[in-house]
Amino acid sequence: MKNYVLLMLFVIVSNGVFSQNWATNFEAAQQEALQSKKPIILVFAGTDWCSPCIKLDKQIFQTDTFKTYATENAILVRADFPRKKENALSETLQEQNRKLADKYNPNGFFPFVLMLNAEGVVLGELGYEKIEPQDYVNKLQAFVK
Repeated sequence: MKNYVLLMLFVIVSNGVFSQNWATNFEAAQQEALQSKKPIILVFAGTDWCSPCIKLDKQIFQTDTFKTYATENAILVRADFPRKKENALSETLQEQNRKLADKYNPNGFFPFVLMLNAEGVVLGELGYEKIEPQDYVNKLQAFVK
């Protein structure tokens, strides 16, 4: 029983350490970035239809390497554009994502990963790349140096 409790505690703590908090409200994320003095990673994705988006999420964003980096160094925002009816976003969120796309992704690239400063100035951009998570993190870090 004692070992079970310790195992459960480890799982809860490690999930907290490596969990990602993808914001959907850009304005709130921007306020958090201003207060924390962290850049924003803004990702345009089609999470239920875009194959490279799904690969980027699985091969990079869900790794411990990326999660550790993001938790310590960035505010994460996902502007999702799902196509399946069951994944539809609220009208408010759809409108916000359209406005973000008009401003930051006018060419409609998916996935499209932007590093922004807290004021919303683009520092760099990436897409899907079949590389190791640490190499992807290094590219993101290079934008803020």
